[in-house]
Amino acid sequence: MPTKPVKLPKEQRDQMIRLIQQFFEEERGETLGDLAADGVLDFFMTRLSPYVYNQALADCRNLVGQRMVSLEEDIYALEQKVKLSR
Repeated sequence: MPTKPVKLPKEQRDQMIRLIQQFFEEERGETLGDLAADGVLDFFMTRLSPYVYNQALADCRNLVGQRMVSLEEDIYALEQKVKLSR
């Protein structure tokens, strides 16, 4: 089931549309109008962005996990040795 497209600021959306048009012209030799390029953008934002978003979250979880291990090691390094008295 397609999800709702991500809302982008107009400047970003316009830039992405130009990039899509440039790609189609350079790679496929096709000229895409603004409306067609906007449709391609909507398709990718609706259908593919959830995969990219979920991968970004997985990368973030991995990074946070690595940082937590490092932080835990730093905290253990702060422990002071305790001498047992007799």
